[in-house]
Amino acid sequence: MDYDFPTPRGFFLLAVLFEGGLGVMAVVLGWALGCRPVGETIRWTLPAAAWGAAAALPALGLLWFCLKCPLKPFVEIVRVVDELLVPLFRHLRLPELAAISIVAGLGEEMLFRGVIQEAVADRVGREPGVWIGLAVASLLFGLAHPITRTYALLAALIGLYLGWLWIATGNLLVPIATHAVYDFLALVYLVKIRSVSGI
Repeated sequence: MDYDFPTPRGFFLLAVLFEGGLGVMAVVLGWALGCRPVGETIRWTLPAAAWGAAAALPALGLLWFCLKCPLKPFVEIVRVVDELLVPLFRHLRLPELAAISIVAGLGEEMLFRGVIQEAVADRVGREPGVWIGLAVASLLFGLAHPITRTYALLAALIGLYLGWLWIATGNLLVPIATHAVYDFLALVYLVKIRSVSGI
């Protein structure tokens, strides 16, 4: 199947604008719902960033499993990644991959964890609200990644993990760093290493 891919510069700008737009949406929606996905929610400390980076390891392990698993749903994910994702990112340089990953980590975590998860938890209240907020935000996170059904399910599981990091640490920087580091390392491996060497 042939696809018309945008130019590398065009795709880079589109990706940054889209992911950055999610951050803007988070701020506006958060203001309307009484949640603040910036400010005290994100504490910019080196230990939190380091914990977030280290917390990317389980997600990277899941990526490795998906690439190696011979079951049909995982083979389909790999096929779609190779046909659609790799060509889109192939000509981007490492700083561009890093920029997209950082903006995606910020925008998506501010929206899904900082606003949606928090707003649902606040509305439900008490102990159940925390877990219902986590479930709703994770489900929506999965639905926002509809590459395949299995991919959406895996994204929802990653959403649960990122939401748990937010609950456990109380610092949105931790899931932001996890998300950004995972995206960057996954893109570097898929686009710059695996697609070239075949490993």
